[in-house]
Amino acid sequence: MTSAFDLTGKTTLVTGGTRGIGKAMAMALAEAGADIILVQRDGLNTSTCEAIQALGRQCAIVTADLSDAASVSSIVPDLLSRLSSLPNGGIHILLNAAGIQRRRAAHEFLQEDWDEVLQTNLSSVFTLCRTVGNYWLAHKIHGRLINVASLLSFQGGFSVAAYTASKHGVAGITKALSNEWAGSGIGVNAIAPGYIATDMNAELQKDEVRNRQILERIPAQRWGKPEDFKGPVVFLASERASGYVTGETLVVDGGWMAR
Repeated sequence: MTSAFDLTGKTTLVTGGTRGIGKAMAMALAEAGADIILVQRDGLNTSTCEAIQALGRQCAIVTADLSDAASVSSIVPDLLSRLSSLPNGGIHILLNAAGIQRRRAAHEFLQEDWDEVLQTNLSSVFTLCRTVGNYWLAHKIHGRLINVASLLSFQGGFSVAAYTASKHGVAGITKALSNEWAGSGIGVNAIAPGYIATDMNAELQKDEVRNRQILERIPAQRWGKPEDFKGPVVFLASERASGYVTGETLVVDGGWMAR
């Protein structure tokens, strides 16, 4: 059975891999045998890349600003223009893990914040899915596409209207793309994290009242850890392990949604 989770010979394009959940998932894919291409705002943070290389995997960094539509649009065409130089000669897995948050009451939400969140969390995801998907369809590659959704793909939240809209959108395009591409052997799924102890949630953890309320609702009685996503992402990245799983949003939340 362990061979079903072996990703040797696969190359994964990863956004949001420099910290938190995205870094843990990138490391898990590398530990399973995949080589990694990291999309980063700049090349200054090399910690994830170095950790992946220490495992004996190949890793490269490409720079792009996900909040800028033109920058996102150039990522995949630039990579495909030099296919022969890419690890394993192509892109076989796409992991969209990047995301930003802006908190403000809906009636005071700034237009520029709305635009930045929607571009980074949703529009960039669709652009990368579309361009990589087009490449896979043209070359009959059975690729695996994994988006990072959220509990707010299902709930409304408070003071996070843009984030909620973006994550509802991520769940929606995951289903839509699966409907169109599953028949061509392309798996399209998402992972929805619950309350995870990352930088994005640091303020919530510092708020004693809110932290207590959150923990009281989680059946697992703890905040999640980035490492909790290693198994789920490798499962969804492997065609042999999850070949008949598509269009799904896998919730990893310690039981929050079951309450």
